[in-house]
Amino acid sequence: MSFLRRFFPSAGAPAPFQFQSGAGSVAEVEMVRAIIARIDNLPPERARFIACAAYVIARAASADAQVSDEAARYMEQVLVDQTGLDAAEAALVVETAKLQALSTGGTDDYLVTREFRHVSTTEQRLDILRACFAVAAIDGTIDAAESFTIDEIALELDLEPPALAKLRGEFADRFSAVQAMKAQPS
Repeated sequence: MSFLRRFFPSAGAPAPFQFQSGAGSVAEVEMVRAIIARIDNLPPERARFIACAAYVIARAASADAQVSDEAARYMEQVLVDQTGLDAAEAALVVETAKLQALSTGGTDDYLVTREFRHVSTTEQRLDILRACFAVAAIDGTIDAAESFTIDEIALELDLEPPALAKLRGEFADRFSAVQAMKAQPS
């Protein structure tokens, strides 16, 4: 069983893609199978890195129990930019990671995030955490649940507090608490 299928069991089945657009044509199913085959043919270390990165970002995106289309597009772009996947491959990985992040959680969150820590450099972990902040802020606000999830991710990635503080500072104006304070009359 491939790494992607072990962490993302739905990656081998076209069903998640069929229900979104109706029955799905034979061509659509074949396209999904072709993408899965390309991802499965990646070197195991690269596949592990991609799968874990996608899951970690999806975890932040789903902290409020939903993932918007805009957030999914952002995650796809991050994967294209940071892993070299093409757009179709990134879309498949993001859709699968989204489904897993929304349906699992708990121990799986911890295990996959810790695995990402093991297969990434500090710089890559900071890049993914920045993507977590950005995807949480995609609607203009990082709420308390999203902030808590990102803090958990940072802890599990063993990032130093100053590095986390610097990243939080980049998104300070997006935190709902900061926005609420600024909205208060002087």
